[in-house]
Amino acid sequence: MAELFARDTIKSLRKLRQLKPDLFKGFLEWDQQVFKDGAIPMRTKELMAITAAHVTQCMWCIEEHVKRAKKAGVTDEEIAEAAFVAMALRAGGAFSHACIAMAATEEKAADGHNH
Repeated sequence: MAELFARDTIKSLRKLRQLKPDLFKGFLEWDQQVFKDGAIPMRTKELMAITAAHVTQCMWCIEEHVKRAKKAGVTDEEIAEAAFVAMALRAGGAFSHACIAMAATEEKAADGHNH
């Protein structure tokens, strides 16, 4: 089995393109449309993508969107802040999910089990 994050694993996209060329092309065209300037400028969309890529932990998306952001004039400092936003969101998810743990402790106490 190929190593999941090996550099050459991304070459497997060729097979996806060969198997479903119409869908592959459609996705790429749609992606280009999404990142065009609109109500939100493209550079801001790239910063959003950097944050989202860190949250989803897609190394290829991180690399690609950082490159695209740099071409759009995004600074290293802005990229760093986008990464910190992702860190806050990931930590925030664990923080808010702690409510589930605390609620479960109450359910156990109501059942009379305190282990």
